[in-house]
Amino acid sequence: MNEHLQKMGVSSDLLSKEEQQFLRKNGYLNLGKLLSDESLHKIRLRINEILEEEGENAGSELMQSPSIRHPKESGATRLGDLVNKGAAFDIFYTQPKVLAAISLVLGDQFKLSSLNYRAALPGAGLQKLHVDWPESIQNMNYMVCNSIWLLDDFYKENGATRVVPGTHLQPKLPAESMNDPMDSHPDEKIIVAEAGSVVIFNSHTWHGGTTNHTSQPRRAIHSYFCKRDQVQQTNQSQFIKKNTLDRISVDAAYVLGLEET
Repeated sequence: MNEHLQKMGVSSDLLSKEEQQFLRKNGYLNLGKLLSDESLHKIRLRINEILEEEGENAGSELMQSPSIRHPKESGATRLGDLVNKGAAFDIFYTQPKVLAAISLVLGDQFKLSSLNYRAALPGAGLQKLHVDWPESIQNMNYMVCNSIWLLDDFYKENGATRVVPGTHLQPKLPAESMNDPMDSHPDEKIIVAEAGSVVIFNSHTWHGGTTNHTSQPRRAIHSYFCKRDQVQQTNQSQFIKKNTLDRISVDAAYVLGLEET
């Protein structure tokens, strides 16, 4: 583990052997509830404030990234660049157990790629099975890894994420193996977990949202990481604000890819 991560309390020992084995084998892992009810309440309030402040411009930062394939998504509410939108979001890229899980997938030379909010709206949210990299990966040289922080309970009826375990270990993409990646897969699992939980996804594992059949949005924050030599979805050097830099530690800035700032 590199020096910056060690100073943040990150260690492979934060994951049990069973958790490590599950993530390696299946390509995802529920870390359990890492956000307290009080933290959840504060984060939800801040999200609501941002949505009101930004109005029709909500998520506009996503449009500026050539690396985000679907910056505008019908049936979902989105926000971008949460790094610069309050101290409530610092935990999403500094939580030691989450970073330990990211390190298990990517090694210790990684950085935050983007920190965004997505809410699947009632009657919407279905996505095709996909991976977050444009091509298949050889020799387990994984490039990207996501952590999904649940702001609401996830269950089948409200559009919880589906995942096909073990597909990060095979050389084919969903579109190469299925007639229609929008279809259900016989091996897919629905992520069922309580609000405050964090689910790690090796982003080369087939996954996708499902339809929200409830009357309420299903909310989550995606803290998405890439290897250090890859281009970030949100260029932190371009977007970072002085008050954010003044607030965070040198080691947190390193996770943002700002070690030279």
